[in-house]
Amino acid sequence: MNNEKITVRITETGKTMEVVVFSKRAEAIEVVIGEGMHNLKCVLTPTRNGFAYAGSVMGREIVYERSREKVRADLEMANPNLRRPRAR
Repeated sequence: MNNEKITVRITETGKTMEVVVFSKRAEAIEVVIGEGMHNLKCVLTPTRNGFAYAGSVMGREIVYERSREKVRADLEMANPNLRRPRAR
């Protein structure tokens, strides 16, 4: 099983950590922090200016520093048939 991992930054300390992506859409990214029975899910939503995704887990804010357009482009490259019109 090949899990996609992204690097997020903890704003309080400035440290970075890798998290596993549970689901990825342009509107929100769901990530799993930790492993086994001690894992936590977090939903990252786009910031107001659209240049990053932010979320909170256990009172700590985490930020994925990638714009909404770049995430949308990544999704289209991963699945090119996603946006194609259907033949009639």
